[in-house]
Amino acid sequence: MTFAITTDFIATQNAKALDAHKEDYSALARQLERRAIDIEAMTTRAMAYAVAVPTWGVGTGGTRFARFPGPGEPRGIHEKLEDCGVIHQLARTTPTVSPHFPWDKVSDYRALRQEAASYELGFDCVNSNTFQDQTEQAKSYKYGSLTHADKSTRQQAVEHNIECIEIGQQLGSNALTVWIADGSNFPGQSNLGKVFDHYMQSLQSIYDKLPKNWSVFLEHKMYEPAFYSTVIADWGSSLMAATELGDKAKCLVDLGHHAPNTNIEQIVSRLIRAQKLAGFHFNDSKYGDDDLDAGSVDPFRLFLVFNELVDAELSNAKGFNPAYMIDQSHNVTDPIESLISSAMEIQRSYIKASLINRLELSGMQDQSDVMAAHRLVKQAYNTDVTPILCEARLRKGGALHPFATYRASGYRNEKAKERPAVAGSSSGIV
Repeated sequence: MTFAITTDFIATQNAKALDAHKEDYSALARQLERRAIDIEAMTTRAMAYAVAVPTWGVGTGGTRFARFPGPGEPRGIHEKLEDCGVIHQLARTTPTVSPHFPWDKVSDYRALRQEAASYELGFDCVNSNTFQDQTEQAKSYKYGSLTHADKSTRQQAVEHNIECIEIGQQLGSNALTVWIADGSNFPGQSNLGKVFDHYMQSLQSIYDKLPKNWSVFLEHKMYEPAFYSTVIADWGSSLMAATELGDKAKCLVDLGHHAPNTNIEQIVSRLIRAQKLAGFHFNDSKYGDDDLDAGSVDPFRLFLVFNELVDAELSNAKGFNPAYMIDQSHNVTDPIESLISSAMEIQRSYIKASLINRLELSGMQDQSDVMAAHRLVKQAYNTDVTPILCEARLRKGGALHPFATYRASGYRNEKAKERPAVAGSSSGIV
């Protein structure tokens, strides 16, 4: 029998912290009441918020130089689901997982869907992989996939994406995320116009195979592994492609896929206005596409992104229905701990942004009252909403303090015994 964290264990850990939590919740309720904010309404919003966990995220990641495996790593999709289930069991805000193919291939996807349900999990967007060569494929993606100069290589990449759609239908998904590593490292290596044409032709073939209620999310990335030019390098290229493809195509925003100092929240606002915002891959960065834990380096930027998202939600922006997912590489931490932490920080930013009095802020903006508007936004950011997040988890059967409860459970040590180290793993991205 495999080790699992029990509901009784969580309840016992919660009982130790319950009195202190009730005191903190009551104190915050009084503080917010003075600002005409109903804490119960905020708790309800926190309970409703959800963000997906990527199956690859529960494995140890790596860099371009090395990967250092961690103890008890999942050796395949079944153990990945087990770890994702623990994250949701404790944090109660990650009810879906996003699979990646061919990493997560199995012979019976309906059975996999039932297996996920046993952990109270469903499936989010499916992700294709044409940035690596697989052992069974005929053509190499060394010089591109959907934009390769060779038509048969492009067709191979198209067929893989269509296969992902077919798998996703069996899993109950309704969206395909497409990120390609295609680009060039030297001037003259490729025709910058022609490769975009190839991309559009390939995507059109994929788009035409989307089921009626499906979407395709186009993910851009400024650089790496292509350092001179990347085919879909920015939100402008992504928006151009999504607009040309049609209503089912949307633009995915990864917080690390931008030039340094880019105003990401403004990009979010523009995509909302264009009704082309697909959603997010949440992480954090210091220098580039660092894939650090969400909120670990620049929590204020994460909050400002949610300021735009909450504004769109509360104003009933047309076509606004973003998909949220965590996308990180855990090189030196326990991936479960990092994902629990990130899930809480993302939810924290959502609730903080929800504290802003939108009517009052709009009035200040109309009057060009710069400092008052800024201070109102900062007041929300500076409010500690931890008691709201704790209460939301408690009411949903989760842990008041997920991080501490996870460590107290000994889950990682037990999994290290159950899962012997292997030379290779489908976990993480090197």
